Amino acid sequence: MKTIGLLGGMSWESTLSYYRLLNEGVKAKLGGFHSARICLVSVDFAEIEAFQCNDDWERAGQALAAAARQVEAGGAHALVIATNTMHRVADDIAAAIDIPLLHIADATGEALRNDGVRRVGLLGTRFTMEQAFYRQRLEERFGIEVVVPDEARRASVHEIIFNELVQGEINPASRAHFLTIIDALAAQGAEAVILGCTEIAMLVQQQHTATPLYDTTALHVDAALAFALYDG
Repeated sequence: MKTIGLLGGMSWESTLSYYRLLNEGVKAKLGGFHSARICLVSVDFAEIEAFQCNDDWERAGQALAAAARQVEAGGAHALVIATNTMHRVADDIAAAIDIPLLHIADATGEALRNDGVRRVGLLGTRFTMEQAFYRQRLEERFGIEVVVPDEARRASVHEIIFNELVQGEINPASRAHFLTIIDALAAQGAEAVILGCTEIAMLVQQQHTATPLYDTTALHVDAALAFALYDG
């Protein structure tokens, strides 16, 4: 079994989900007392959030590249960045290490393509929904058209993520609001919706809607497990 490098803390709530799912996945596949080999570096999200708010992606990339080097030095065989938004600086992080970076959008795109989804809705932070780094990767590498909510709904999704989900708060009214937005994306022709923030699955699950949901945390974990447990 290879060691999975986990760059977390953005937020620690979603990193907890990664840790649990990785270990549950290894146990399901190998049984017995097996658990995942993980090298985890968890950053202080307050520092990263400040870089986001100041649109200082260069310093964010530098900070996460330094943390990624710590993960590599700890013996990891590949790196998983446990957040969608900070894949905004994935190229900077990948350039700083000698181990492969398992990109969250690639795990998501492969699942969508395998399921024949050609037009998908995207929910996430305003950075993920509004900037090109995520949508463009899905469009160029996987031929998938991406649609996002209107400006007011993007703002409300972002607010719920940062004011509630990052703090571990699960609000039924916020779930209802997300479901309304998911319905609107389906009305725009989205065949499915990407839960493109690693905290969203804490609030909304497939049982809540008939629209197919793609949980990026679970898909990213599946990619990491495939890497760690493959003998080649």
